[in-house]
Amino acid sequence: MTTLRTESLSYTTPQGRALLHDITLGAADGETVGLVGPNGSGKTTLLRCVYAALRPTAGRVLLDGADLHALPVKARARRIATVPQDADAGSIELSVHEIVAMGRSPHHRFWEADTTADHALVREALARVGIADLAGRPFPSLSGGERQRALVARALVQQPDVVVLDEPTNHLDIRYQLEVLSLVRELGTVNLLALHDLNLAAYYCDRICVLAGGRVVASGPPADVLTADLLAEVYGVNAEVSVHPVTGAPTVVYLPPSGTRVPPAPGLPTS
Repeated sequence: MTTLRTESLSYTTPQGRALLHDITLGAADGETVGLVGPNGSGKTTLLRCVYAALRPTAGRVLLDGADLHALPVKARARRIATVPQDADAGSIELSVHEIVAMGRSPHHRFWEADTTADHALVREALARVGIADLAGRPFPSLSGGERQRALVARALVQQPDVVVLDEPTNHLDIRYQLEVLSLVRELGTVNLLALHDLNLAAYYCDRICVLAGGRVVASGPPADVLTADLLAEVYGVNAEVSVHPVTGAPTVVYLPPSGTRVPPAPGLPTS
């Protein structure tokens, strides 16, 4: 069984700005853990520490009990796949197929070419995220949502034990938000993802970790964590939280600030 754990993790920038403070969380095979919190709360910084783009200034990231940052780069890449927040198209005119095939590179020596089996994995991944017809297109020519799905496909062909996703629903329309998050849950991997949409987090995540000011302020099952009081404290908003009659998940409805005039619903009297 694969386990991922951060242990008293803190991060301070080289300029001396403390972004994360004493964060401990964990996840195991088949678990999807969501990071939520306002902008600037530390979600992306925490994810970057987890996939070793940043080195914590204190604490550790443990993969199956071993210090992740002590592993060779290629060994880490075989086990952890990342989907960044924004898919930078860059200026290199690689095709979508070639971009996705990069997910196989941790499994090869640098001089080895992709195999027939590798290309089959790429085609399968592109089909799973709904962009098989774009395989030959230049990656920079894709829309933001199409690029995001291509990066999810790249993570799939890595065949990792851990998938780290930073706002994976960025730029996606509603259908593909649901499809991508459903696909991630079906992988059976350890999934750690940052989300802004609390209703998506409540439905797709087994546990939610709420960050504010670089600290964990709440953590647990969505039904325990997402309360009106917490949303008021962390986000500064009025909200009602109820159990959805179909999904059984907590559902958040945001209320306008006091004194805001809201147009009446169609068919209702205006006074």
